[in-house]
Amino acid sequence: MTKTEEKALERERKRAEKLEAEKQRMYRMFSYEREYGEYTAICGIDEVGRGPLAGPVVAGAVILPKDCGLLYLNDSKKLSEKKREELYDEIMENAVAVGLGFRDHIRIDEINILNATYEAMLDAIGALAVTPDLLLNDAVTIPGTDIRQVPIIKGDAKSASIAAASIVAKVTRDRLMTELDVKYPGYGFAANKGYGTAAHIQAIKDQGPCEIHRMSFIKNFI
Repeated sequence: MTKTEEKALERERKRAEKLEAEKQRMYRMFSYEREYGEYTAICGIDEVGRGPLAGPVVAGAVILPKDCGLLYLNDSKKLSEKKREELYDEIMENAVAVGLGFRDHIRIDEINILNATYEAMLDAIGALAVTPDLLLNDAVTIPGTDIRQVPIIKGDAKSASIAAASIVAKVTRDRLMTELDVKYPGYGFAANKGYGTAAHIQAIKDQGPCEIHRMSFIKNFI
């Protein structure tokens, strides 16, 4: 065997090892789905956008198939933008059902971010084409639904269904904030997605807020 062949074989061995390690990680990510395997439609729920100074909060609800073979699902914050976009397409193609819910800056200011998040989550559940019989939630218990709920601390890093919901919500909100950057230039929404970066805060001080800013979040800056 030539050195070139040996190197190629070693690369293939390492790729196989990485793939096997990922399959084992994903097996662990489906532990809650296996634990509650008697339920027919297990739905992961997560939100994105509780912390930003501008824009909506977005909730995602995802029901994955029982035999789901997706790899690399994880907390959306731990994934690169490119990987999130790739996984978004795979989730949308393979999921049994996907639902989204939104609450804008006005509603957030009216009822606070937590209650607005709950409303968005209920809308996301209601938007599903299949009615779930179990909800796996990232930490919270959602008021206003009779569906059984299992809140999981740091669930987006522990449950494949919640991770999928996190990715769908994150990609959806990021795309929206990129579009809003064109309508409201000067705040860097395409880059900061509405979060309170130093440059974003300075822009609010210099220009004043725009109409999608959450006034209850920025009152100390204006």
